[in-house]
Amino acid sequence: MSAPVVGARALEMRLAVDETAIVPYLTGGYPSSAVFADALLALSRMSIAVEVGIPFSDPMADGATIQESSRVALENGATLESILVAIEGLGRLDADLVVMSYLNPLLAYGYGSLLPRLAGVGVSALVVPDLPLEESEQLASVSREHGIGLVQLVSPVTSQERLDVLGQASEGFTYAVTMTGTTGGTLGAGPEVTDYLDRVRAASRPPVLAGFGVRTVDQVRALAPHCDGVIVGSALVEIMSDGRDPVSFVAELRQ
Repeated sequence: MSAPVVGARALEMRLAVDETAIVPYLTGGYPSSAVFADALLALSRMSIAVEVGIPFSDPMADGATIQESSRVALENGATLESILVAIEGLGRLDADLVVMSYLNPLLAYGYGSLLPRLAGVGVSALVVPDLPLEESEQLASVSREHGIGLVQLVSPVTSQERLDVLGQASEGFTYAVTMTGTTGGTLGAGPEVTDYLDRVRAASRPPVLAGFGVRTVDQVRALAPHCDGVIVGSALVEIMSDGRDPVSFVAELRQ
C-alpha cells in the first residue's frame, strides 16, 4: 500500500479540486489565546486550509488592522511557542494549516526544532514575506524534509520573467497579492486584477490563492474563475475585533 499524500502536495491536490477555497487568516493569539484557539478549531471544520499569522513587531507587509492585532497579541504575551502550544491543545485539525511568519521568529526558534513541530500540528505550507527566493534554500530544504512547502508571493508589479520563476518554485500554492501596498485595502476586482490572476495561474505550477483586500461575496464571485481560492485576512480580523462570529462571516463568503 502506498503512503498517504500529506503536507504541501496534499494541500495542492485539495485546492486543485475544490470549487473556490475560502482560506481564513487568523492572527495567532488574537484577541486572546482562548478566542484564537476556538476560532481556529471552528474554522478548520469548514475550510480546506486556515492561515495563522505569527505576530511580529515590524510587520512590513501588513496593513493597520493586522498590525494592530499583532500588537495586541504581543502585548498579551503571544509568541511562536505559545501559539504552537495552543494549536497542539486542539489535536489534529480537519484543515491544513498555513503559517505566515516573518523570518526573525523562525530563525530565533531554529529551523531544526521548529519544522518537525509544525509538521506535527498539520502545517502544510509556510509564507515568509521577507524571505526572497534566492535566500530561501536553507529553510526550504529543511521544510521539504517534513513535507512543508515554502509559498512564493507575487504581485501585480512582478515581471513576467520573475512570475515564471516564482510560479514554478512555489510549493503548496502561489500567493497572488491582488494589490500593491499592504493588507487591509479595498480590492477592486476589475479586468486589471482578473487579467493579472490569469497570468499568475498560467505561470504557476501549484494552485493560486488570491489575497489582500478580499472581504465581500461579490469580490469572491468575481475572482473565483481566475484563481483556486481566496485568502480572507483583514476583514476577518476586523470581525473578531468587533466580537462577531468569524464562522458566520466565512460561511457567507462561501455562498
